Amino acid sequence: SMEQNKSSQGGFVLLGFSDKPQLEIILFVVILVFYILNLVGNMTIILVSSIDPKLHTPMYFFLTNLSFVDLCLTTTVAPQLLFTMRSKDKTVSYTGCVAQLYVAMGLGSTECILLVVMAYDRYAAVCRPLHYAVIMHPRLCMSLAATAWLSGLITSLIQCSLTIQLPLCGHNQLDHIFCEVPVMIKLACVDTTFNEDELFVACVVFLVVPVSLILISYGYITQAILRIKSASGRRKAFGTCSSHLIVVIIFYGTITFMYLQPAKSKSKDQGKFVSLFYTVVTPLLNPLIYTLRNKDVKGALRKLVPGKDY
Repeated sequence: SMEQNKSSQGGFVLLGFSDKPQLEIILFVVILVFYILNLVGNMTIILVSSIDPKLHTPMYFFLTNLSFVDLCLTTTVAPQLLFTMRSKDKTVSYTGCVAQLYVAMGLGSTECILLVVMAYDRYAAVCRPLHYAVIMHPRLCMSLAATAWLSGLITSLIQCSLTIQLPLCGHNQLDHIFCEVPVMIKLACVDTTFNEDELFVACVVFLVVPVSLILISYGYITQAILRIKSASGRRKAFGTCSSHLIVVIIFYGTITFMYLQPAKSKSKDQGKFVSLFYTVVTPLLNPLIYTLRNKDVKGALRKLVPGKDY
């Protein structure tokens, strides 16, 4: 298959939104702004969490991991997308495309598991407050984070290695915004049933199972919130939980749309917009949602930047 792939060694053409020049300009500006805010937001979380001893807690340890995943994930996709959007030449090198394939898949899968870990941490904090310190001890936190990173790495190695083996018979036009597994599978000129089945199994492990576990833990959290006596306390807790769940639904929902549809059926443009959500939009929403409602972070920011009111 490597022989047949020689023709795509010249690289791939990423069509992106080039068929709609007006839309492309608007999206360029939007993605650029999102990317800059994303860098600022996630770097702030990493910085604040490491500097302020009050934030040396399991929640901020996991949040730091999430921010790092989000920084890397968006950086894997956005700069290259912005670059091809502005240039006449839409080609991306074969090596660049393969690197993007592996890194994006690895980081995306890691985030799928990290969000479950964070939901479990919230469950322990809300539902088992007296045992929380015992349950979420530092060694467990390290193991859970390591599990998320390792599972992302392993699934990426399996999935992407199977994908780049596929003969493409000289097809090198990707009607997408970056090099991504389902799009590469569609480009192949052989029967891809095995790859699609393999991808389906990965989707069950990284999407269906995590979402179920998150919903279960938030079910318990909701029960605990309903027992809160004060109405304002209940409102605040519901606000926090519902905002977490909204991001979770957008993230897993858009990935499910992209990965759990039969390879041949997707409308081209839908896929491009949908993948923008989990590569550009939710990585910005995460820092906003998890920290803006948060007195500790605002306090830590005040120490960092005196004289500013947040």
